[in-house]
Amino acid sequence: MAAPDVRVTRLDDASSAPWDRFVEAAPDATFFHRAGWRTVIERSFGHACHFLQAERAGRITGVLPLVHVTSRLFGNRLISSAYGVYGGPVASDDASLEALNRTAEQLADDLEVGYLEYRLRRPSSRPWASNSTLYATFRRPLAPDPDANLRALPRKRRAMIRKALSSGLASVIERGIARFYPIYAQSARRHGTPVYPAAYFRALLEVFGPDCESLTVAAGRQPLASVLTFHFRDEVLPYYGGVVEQGRRRAAGDFMYWEVMRRACERGVRLFDFGRSKLGTGAYAYKRIWGFEPETLHHEYLLLRTSRIPEVHPLNRKYAPLSACWRRLPLFAANALGPLVSRGLG
Repeated sequence: MAAPDVRVTRLDDASSAPWDRFVEAAPDATFFHRAGWRTVIERSFGHACHFLQAERAGRITGVLPLVHVTSRLFGNRLISSAYGVYGGPVASDDASLEALNRTAEQLADDLEVGYLEYRLRRPSSRPWASNSTLYATFRRPLAPDPDANLRALPRKRRAMIRKALSSGLASVIERGIARFYPIYAQSARRHGTPVYPAAYFRALLEVFGPDCESLTVAAGRQPLASVLTFHFRDEVLPYYGGVVEQGRRRAAGDFMYWEVMRRACERGVRLFDFGRSKLGTGAYAYKRIWGFEPETLHHEYLLLRTSRIPEVHPLNRKYAPLSACWRRLPLFAANALGPLVSRGLG
């Protein structure tokens, strides 16, 4: 039972600053626990956000960001954290953790969702259904010296980066998405993935300020690759990215990630988070050949109005025909239809 002095309330504008102070100090918190996601998601997708905070004696002792994602195609779910790779409750004591979990379970029942989902780096103690064989994340400490990090990369990656440098590629940090979005959209269509709306990326840059930036790799005036990157504490996470066909031939993608790493070192970042990938995919293999070792991620589900673990991901054969059709769409059509579909992905 939760302690009687624990009170669970909802995040509002007045409590955003204390919420973020708690997240900044909590060892298990991530960028995807930050209060700004409520604004970004509500503004960009229109989903209802239920960001729960546990309080004891007027002090925040736990947080749980929840997003109610509804979609005719993908179902009715409550997710922590939707549009993020990590989530779940973070608390400074067991009573606050239990209060957050119980409130989330009751909320999921009240909203009549099919299931409540936590996306966790470490498994919880909840007696829920779990899938720990779908995703892995890739994280590695950075040395303070960029040259030391370059030497630590596998030989072939170093060769590709040097190839890009010798061919005249250069990177620049940009505050807008004018060059990022067309590159990202081309890559999404090539992978058969519906594109997110441009408004979503503009909201990320606006809400998270200097902790969110785009880096573009170009040959002269020709942009070849671009990535939107998150900064959290002493970590860097290149999150949304893409490479045009010409850039793939010139190792622009390798150079792009190296430039994120190099610039992060120069600003004192100590950990590079390559993000999650599905086991057995090309992205998973690519991160391995960068010398990163996979860490299992745990997706846990309180199944309420379904008896099976959901499979809302591209490896589900159910979505294979849709993905194949998407690759054949003209780019303008994919960009117009994509936001209508991606809204429900979560």
